[in-house]
Amino acid sequence: MRLDIRDEAATMRGFLRHGPDVVIHTAYAMGDEETIVRGSANVALAAHRAGARLVHLSTDLVFDGEHGAPYTEDDEPRPVMTYGQHKLEAERLVLRAHPDALVVRTSLLLGPPDGPQEALARRDDVEFYEDEIRTPIRVAELAPALLSLAKRGETGILHVAGPEALSRAELAARLRGGPVRTARSPRTGRARNVALDSSRARALLHSTDHF
Repeated sequence: MRLDIRDEAATMRGFLRHGPDVVIHTAYAMGDEETIVRGSANVALAAHRAGARLVHLSTDLVFDGEHGAPYTEDDEPRPVMTYGQHKLEAERLVLRAHPDALVVRTSLLLGPPDGPQEALARRDDVEFYEDEIRTPIRVAELAPALLSLAKRGETGILHVAGPEALSRAELAARLRGGPVRTARSPRTGRARNVALDSSRARALLHSTDHF
């Protein structure tokens, strides 16, 4: 079913009509505050009213990258990028509307099998930063982890990202299978090292099958 999550009434009607048991909310539009913030709040409120479990996807960019990565769930978010600010506001609204929700912060998504990061790495007109660090994860690993966490009934905030911290340049070179154009990140307005510590999630899932 198609649904504009920016429309609170339509979102509520859709959820109450279909009565989902679990909602995994991944919808976003880069730079679209209405979708990220209001849309997330609408989904959370509708899921709560419908009695559905909610897993809400957030980002490592809620951190500024300057205060001791890898970041744990207990570290204070300090976004420096507009997208991170919107996602942090969405997190807070989601947990207010649905106190039993699980907010999962993740990182760059790889695949399947040839996603946006892979396409970006093949471009010759892009410079990749040597000093911006992330913990990328494959969709094929993240998706089953989210399903497992939904079944467990976890709540609060949890980091679910890859085990290896890589610069954008290192990641692009791996995806391309060869050298890429590199540069240093601008000094302001960018998050540097936002590697996530996902040890808590690994302890919960304790399975190498998917995470």
